[in-house]
Amino acid sequence: MGSLYFALFLGIGVAYMVLASQFNSLLHPLTVLTILPLSVAGAAAGLWLTGKTLNIFSMIGLLLLLGISKKNSIILVDYARQRRDEGADPRTAMLSAGERRLRPILMTSIATMSAALPPALGLGPGSEIRMPMAIAVIAGLLVSTALSLLVVPAFFVTADGALARMKGWTFWRRQPRPAEAPARPETV
Repeated sequence: MGSLYFALFLGIGVAYMVLASQFNSLLHPLTVLTILPLSVAGAAAGLWLTGKTLNIFSMIGLLLLLGISKKNSIILVDYARQRRDEGADPRTAMLSAGERRLRPILMTSIATMSAALPPALGLGPGSEIRMPMAIAVIAGLLVSTALSLLVVPAFFVTADGALARMKGWTFWRRQPRPAEAPARPETV
Protein backbone atom coordinates (compact mmCIF):
# COMPACT_ATOMS: atom_id res chain seq x y z
CA MET A 1 0.00 0.00 0.00
CA GLY A 2 2.90 2.33 0.71
CA SER A 3 4.11 1.92 -2.85
CA LEU A 4 0.65 2.73 -4.17
CA TYR A 5 0.48 5.90 -2.08
CA PHE A 6 3.91 6.85 -3.41
CA ALA A 7 2.74 6.18 -6.99
CA LEU A 8 -0.35 8.27 -6.35
CA PHE A 9 1.57 11.31 -5.13
CA LEU A 10 4.31 10.87 -7.71
CA GLY A 11 1.67 10.75 -10.45
CA ILE A 12 0.09 13.96 -9.20
CA GLY A 13 3.50 15.68 -9.04
CA VAL A 14 4.51 14.55 -12.52
CA ALA A 15 1.10 15.55 -13.87
CA TYR A 16 1.53 19.03 -12.40
CA MET A 17 4.96 19.42 -13.97
CA VAL A 18 3.81 18.20 -17.39
CA LEU A 19 0.75 20.45 -17.30
CA ALA A 20 2.84 23.42 -16.18
CA SER A 21 5.13 22.95 -19.17
CA GLN A 22 2.21 22.38 -21.53
CA PHE A 23 0.20 25.39 -20.34
CA ASN A 24 3.30 27.52 -19.68
CA SER A 25 1.67 28.49 -16.41
CA LEU A 26 1.90 27.53 -12.76
CA LEU A 27 -1.74 28.41 -12.08
CA HIS A 28 -3.70 26.47 -14.69
CA PRO A 29 -2.33 23.04 -13.68
CA LEU A 30 -3.82 23.76 -10.26
CA THR A 31 -7.10 24.47 -12.01
CA VAL A 32 -6.92 21.05 -13.66
CA LEU A 33 -5.96 19.29 -10.42
CA THR A 34 -8.79 20.82 -8.34
CA ILE A 35 -11.03 17.92 -9.34
CA LEU A 36 -8.75 15.23 -7.90
CA PRO A 37 -9.79 15.54 -4.23
CA LEU A 38 -13.43 15.53 -5.26
CA SER A 39 -13.03 12.37 -7.33
CA VAL A 40 -11.23 10.64 -4.45
CA ALA A 41 -14.07 11.71 -2.14
CA GLY A 42 -16.58 10.21 -4.57
CA ALA A 43 -14.64 6.95 -4.73
CA ALA A 44 -14.38 6.81 -0.93
CA ALA A 45 -18.11 7.44 -0.60
CA GLY A 46 -18.85 4.69 -3.12
CA LEU A 47 -16.64 2.23 -1.26
CA TRP A 48 -18.20 3.20 2.06
CA LEU A 49 -21.78 2.91 0.75
CA THR A 50 -21.16 -0.55 -0.67
CA GLY A 51 -19.22 -1.75 2.36
CA LYS A 52 -15.99 -2.37 0.44
CA THR A 53 -12.55 -1.61 1.79
CA LEU A 54 -9.64 0.42 0.51
CA ASN A 55 -7.31 -2.33 -0.71
CA ILE A 56 -4.79 -2.80 -3.48
CA PHE A 57 -7.46 -3.21 -6.15
CA SER A 58 -9.39 -0.12 -5.09
CA MET A 59 -6.12 1.85 -5.02
CA ILE A 60 -5.45 0.79 -8.61
CA GLY A 61 -8.96 1.99 -9.40
CA LEU A 62 -8.12 5.32 -7.75
CA LEU A 63 -5.05 5.71 -9.96
CA LEU A 64 -7.21 5.06 -13.02
CA LEU A 65 -9.87 7.43 -11.71
CA LEU A 66 -7.40 10.26 -11.16
CA GLY A 67 -6.15 9.98 -14.72
CA ILE A 68 -9.63 10.05 -16.23
CA SER A 69 -10.96 12.89 -14.08
CA LYS A 70 -7.81 14.89 -14.78
CA LYS A 71 -8.33 14.35 -18.50
CA ASN A 72 -11.83 15.82 -18.26
CA SER A 73 -10.43 18.93 -16.60
CA ILE A 74 -7.64 19.22 -19.16
CA ILE A 75 -10.21 19.16 -21.97
CA LEU A 76 -12.10 22.05 -20.38
CA VAL A 77 -9.12 24.19 -19.37
CA ASP A 78 -7.23 23.76 -22.63
CA TYR A 79 -10.18 24.88 -24.74
CA ALA A 80 -10.92 27.77 -22.37
CA ARG A 81 -7.29 28.89 -22.60
CA GLN A 82 -7.48 28.81 -26.39
CA ARG A 83 -10.58 31.01 -26.28
CA ARG A 84 -8.89 33.25 -23.69
CA ASP A 85 -5.89 33.70 -26.00
CA GLU A 86 -8.30 34.73 -28.75
CA GLY A 87 -9.44 37.61 -26.55
CA ALA A 88 -12.49 36.25 -24.73
CA ASP A 89 -12.96 37.05 -21.06
CA PRO A 90 -12.51 34.09 -18.65
CA ARG A 91 -16.23 33.54 -18.06
CA THR A 92 -17.13 33.55 -21.75
CA ALA A 93 -14.16 31.31 -22.53
CA MET A 94 -15.19 28.75 -19.94
CA LEU A 95 -18.86 28.85 -20.97
CA SER A 96 -17.77 28.15 -24.53
CA ALA A 97 -15.47 25.35 -23.35
CA GLY A 98 -18.25 23.75 -21.34
CA GLU A 99 -20.60 23.86 -24.28
CA ARG A 100 -18.10 22.53 -26.82
CA ARG A 101 -16.39 19.91 -24.63
CA LEU A 102 -19.38 18.46 -22.76
CA ARG A 103 -19.88 15.69 -25.30
CA PRO A 104 -16.29 14.31 -25.24
CA ILE A 105 -16.27 14.46 -21.44
CA LEU A 106 -19.54 12.56 -21.17
CA MET A 107 -18.52 10.03 -23.82
CA THR A 108 -15.29 9.01 -22.10
CA SER A 109 -16.84 8.99 -18.63
CA ILE A 110 -19.85 6.91 -19.66
CA ALA A 111 -17.66 4.50 -21.64
CA THR A 112 -15.38 3.99 -18.63
CA MET A 113 -18.29 3.52 -16.24
CA SER A 114 -19.90 1.05 -18.64
CA ALA A 115 -16.70 -0.97 -18.80
CA ALA A 116 -16.49 -1.03 -14.99
CA LEU A 117 -20.13 -2.05 -14.51
CA PRO A 118 -19.80 -5.85 -14.94
CA PRO A 119 -17.08 -6.21 -12.25
CA ALA A 120 -18.98 -3.81 -9.98
CA LEU A 121 -22.08 -5.99 -10.25
CA GLY A 122 -20.06 -9.11 -9.54
CA LEU A 123 -20.59 -10.67 -12.96
CA GLY A 124 -18.04 -13.20 -14.13
CA PRO A 125 -15.47 -15.34 -12.39
CA GLY A 126 -13.14 -13.53 -10.00
CA SER A 127 -15.19 -10.36 -10.05
CA GLU A 128 -15.36 -10.19 -6.26
CA ILE A 129 -11.65 -9.34 -6.28
CA ARG A 130 -12.09 -6.60 -8.89
CA MET A 131 -15.33 -5.26 -7.40
CA PRO A 132 -13.73 -2.58 -5.15
CA MET A 133 -11.72 -1.25 -8.10
CA ALA A 134 -14.82 -0.97 -10.28
CA ILE A 135 -16.89 0.62 -7.53
CA ALA A 136 -14.18 3.20 -6.84
CA VAL A 137 -13.97 4.06 -10.53
CA ILE A 138 -17.73 4.32 -11.06
CA ALA A 139 -18.47 6.33 -7.92
CA GLY A 140 -15.48 8.61 -8.43
CA LEU A 141 -16.38 9.23 -12.07
CA LEU A 142 -19.99 10.03 -11.22
CA VAL A 143 -18.88 12.66 -8.73
CA SER A 144 -15.95 14.03 -10.71
CA THR A 145 -17.84 14.27 -14.00
CA ALA A 146 -20.70 16.16 -12.42
CA LEU A 147 -18.46 18.43 -10.36
CA SER A 148 -15.81 18.98 -13.03
CA LEU A 149 -18.44 20.87 -14.97
CA LEU A 150 -18.97 23.16 -11.97
CA VAL A 151 -15.82 23.34 -9.84
CA VAL A 152 -13.17 23.53 -12.57
CA PRO A 153 -14.92 26.37 -14.46
CA ALA A 154 -15.52 28.29 -11.22
CA PHE A 155 -11.87 27.92 -10.22
CA PHE A 156 -10.70 28.88 -13.72
CA VAL A 157 -12.78 32.06 -13.82
CA THR A 158 -11.81 33.06 -10.29
CA ALA A 159 -8.11 32.27 -10.67
CA ASP A 160 -7.79 33.84 -14.12
CA GLY A 161 -9.53 36.98 -12.92
CA ALA A 162 -7.26 37.18 -9.88
CA LEU A 163 -4.21 36.67 -12.09
CA ALA A 164 -5.34 39.45 -14.41
CA ARG A 165 -5.83 41.79 -11.45
CA MET A 166 -2.38 40.91 -10.11
CA LYS A 167 -0.81 41.68 -13.47
CA GLY A 168 -2.37 45.12 -13.26
CA TRP A 169 -0.71 45.87 -9.93
CA THR A 170 2.27 48.17 -10.11
CA PHE A 171 4.02 45.80 -7.72
CA TRP A 172 4.33 43.27 -10.53
CA ARG A 173 5.54 45.72 -13.16
CA ARG A 174 8.66 47.76 -13.02
CA GLN A 175 7.60 51.35 -13.26
CA PRO A 176 9.94 53.96 -14.71
CA ARG A 177 11.02 56.62 -12.28
CA PRO A 178 9.20 59.86 -12.78
CA ALA A 179 11.35 62.49 -14.41
CA GLU A 180 12.36 65.30 -12.17
CA ALA A 181 10.39 68.44 -12.79
CA PRO A 182 12.44 71.26 -14.24
CA ALA A 183 13.30 74.02 -11.80
CA ARG A 184 11.13 77.08 -12.08
CA PRO A 185 12.87 80.33 -12.68
CA GLU A 186 12.39 82.67 -9.78
CA THR A 187 10.57 85.83 -10.55
CA VAL A 188 11.37 88.94 -8.61
